Amino acid sequence: MSQGVVKKSSPIAGTIAWVVALLMFFPIAWMVLASFKTEVQAVQTPPLIIFHPTLINYRDIFAEANYLQFAWNSIAISVGATVLSLIIGVPAAFSMAFYPTHRTRGLLLWMLSTKMLPAVGVLVPIYLLCRDLGLLDSKTALIVINMLSNLPIAIWMLYTFFRDLPKDIIEASRIDGANLRQVLVHVLLPLVMPGIASTGLLGIILCWNEAFWSLNLTAHSAAPLTAFIASFSAPQGLFWAKLSAASVLAIAPILIFGWISQKQLVSGLTFGAVK
Repeated sequence: MSQGVVKKSSPIAGTIAWVVALLMFFPIAWMVLASFKTEVQAVQTPPLIIFHPTLINYRDIFAEANYLQFAWNSIAISVGATVLSLIIGVPAAFSMAFYPTHRTRGLLLWMLSTKMLPAVGVLVPIYLLCRDLGLLDSKTALIVINMLSNLPIAIWMLYTFFRDLPKDIIEASRIDGANLRQVLVHVLLPLVMPGIASTGLLGIILCWNEAFWSLNLTAHSAAPLTAFIASFSAPQGLFWAKLSAASVLAIAPILIFGWISQKQLVSGLTFGAVK
């Protein structure tokens, strides 16, 4: 009887999943279609579904802006911030998982609570610090800020992966003559590598999509693709077709990256969830 219930409810669950997926994908599909329209067609009501596509928006974008420079800045900032967060987060999560104290839980909650602070609340002091240190419009400032912003999430994720490992593994390795560094590098890290990979992938995605600090701390030299999109909103108004084309160029690399790495991301996020 239970199997019959599962078979009867599965088509409904599948239909709901498809509806949710289509609703989430609809804005992206609409943006892609608008990028191949003229400005008149993009704002026309009712909206055109059938039209003659044009590449004029992409041609104008490459003529007006150095897309490759913006893309390189996004790659350097995202990868740099993620690598730094993993370098700091892995030993921090390891120590809290295997050597917890009565302050460990409170420390984890405090780190997570920092994500609840609106970024605009610390904009002025961070801007002044960057100005005094000569870091305005520099990739270094964005790398450090993004690393600090995503570090609580990285530590929380890595902590859950380390916590699911058996504690006796350290004792067994120490009996075999390994020191603590060797245990971490040669024994524990290979076991939690799926978790580290998923944490890194998520960190890259979060850094790539960050816009607030990019718009407030950069002007040209270190501006990533989020600032590239904003540069096409003119004082005369929003040019929807050109803005859509810029958005497609900005999200295309991370969409391709996410599609390629989705298997690793899902396996890492579910690592240790089921014993």
